[in-house]
Amino acid sequence: MEWVVKIGGSLFPEYSINLARKLVGHDVMIICGGGALANQIRAYHHEIDLSPTAGHQTAILCMDMLGMLLADKVKNSEAVRSLDEAKIVLEQDDLPVLLPSLLLEDLDPLEHSWRVTSDSISLYISQLLNAKLLIATNVDGIYTHSPSEDGARFIKDISAKKLLNFGETSLDESFAELLLKYKTSSYVVNGKYPERVLSILDGQSSISTFIGGD
Repeated sequence: MEWVVKIGGSLFPEYSINLARKLVGHDVMIICGGGALANQIRAYHHEIDLSPTAGHQTAILCMDMLGMLLADKVKNSEAVRSLDEAKIVLEQDDLPVLLPSLLLEDLDPLEHSWRVTSDSISLYISQLLNAKLLIATNVDGIYTHSPSEDGARFIKDISAKKLLNFGETSLDESFAELLLKYKTSSYVVNGKYPERVLSILDGQSSISTFIGGD
């Protein structure tokens, strides 16, 4: 498997479904973010003081739910619960959509906090597969600060070490730490434009941020 593509929950439903349809036939496994469902869990966490483990595990279940809904809407895709299942689906030229809760319950590799979201989870799983990672989100990539603020500048290339100082951007806070730990890299690209995603998968340049982990 060459690529893991994490489709951010901010793209669900229309943009994520459209992007996934374009990815059928490519050497790709999809992981979905938890989107508005996971954001609601985070709000509950602050409102009623959930334990870190309860927040972490229920947010992962939100990833499962959006993955199931996505697979239901994309012809020639299939929701899977293990990496072995994903490889079988790919061998059939179909698109695997990983529901990660069972895998993460068995391995439990990451800290239970809101510093870890579907971004870091997808990075961890891509390392299990020795696959490259692309994060598809609702902005063009990484900015110097929130792109909604005046003066925000788009960053085409950045090191994970520099990204550490940014805190939470369009990626979660632990993502840069894990890039450094695994000595790997990732792309961040706007999933509203599937052609940008496909360009990167095909080894061509596109509007995106490349994050190096060296």
